[in-house]
Amino acid sequence: MSLARLATDPIALLSFISVSSAAIAVFLPQLGKDRLSTRLAQVAGEAETNRRHRDGNRDLHGLAALFDALANRFDILRRLPGGEAAHRLQMAGLRGPSALTTYLSLRIVGVLALGPICFFYLRFVIELDQPLPVLLLASLAGSLFGFFLPAVLLKNRIIKRQQAIQRAWPNALDLMLICVESGMGIDQALRKVADEIGLDSVDLAEELMLTVSELSYLPDRRMAYENLAARTGLDTVKAVIASLKQAERHGTSLGASLRVLSQENRDMRLQAAEKKAASLPPKLTVPMILFFLPVLFAVIIAPALMQVFGS
Repeated sequence: MSLARLATDPIALLSFISVSSAAIAVFLPQLGKDRLSTRLAQVAGEAETNRRHRDGNRDLHGLAALFDALANRFDILRRLPGGEAAHRLQMAGLRGPSALTTYLSLRIVGVLALGPICFFYLRFVIELDQPLPVLLLASLAGSLFGFFLPAVLLKNRIIKRQQAIQRAWPNALDLMLICVESGMGIDQALRKVADEIGLDSVDLAEELMLTVSELSYLPDRRMAYENLAARTGLDTVKAVIASLKQAERHGTSLGASLRVLSQENRDMRLQAAEKKAASLPPKLTVPMILFFLPVLFAVIIAPALMQVFGS
């Protein structure tokens, strides 16, 4: 199949996309590595990186350094929409000195690249018979798509990451309660929970390990707890952080608070599961009407029709 036919024939293009997606879905898990050990090793070495970033020493190279210089020169970080991009990148688990610069670079490149590509495809590949203003409007739509696509993908990554952390959080609280009541300090308890909870949620283990690193060098330990709540963005995590801060400030018992919060989180997880199960029948109505009932009618009516027309 030639590339020209693939670009102009929608059926061939959809077939190519379907086959490629199926191949990726089959072979991609076989090529995956141990995410837990790799990401925990990265987090273990982030304490020194966070110190340098906090002191203003940013080590950027190549294209990231160029965009960082442009951002500082023209104040892009505050002028572009989404001034909370750095915070959202942290919520998505994308940290490091070049994360924000790379994100802004992708949005700028999307605007500059997808517009001309869309115009070239409509004008010269499929030779769309439309006036020039219509083609320019379509190119503008492509540029807007390229600008907002990184933000949409980032939001989707944040939602999936929060859901993964939310599912593992009650188990992490149970483990933390056991560690605290056995006599461990909060630093040791968080490290132990991060080691154990990694099989359930790598994202939560990563956040806890980063919190342990921040507890070792931040001047105020409460800042590490607040950073954990800000990176996750979950109300259940914020409630536990409030208990930890209260225990740090007033010396109150942490075990009783963790026991109550652990029970509340388990109840919330059960309620969420019951809510999802209750919403399943309405969601299955349309698929059953479209796919199940026609087949059922065909199985029931086909023998009668064969007898009528066969005779």
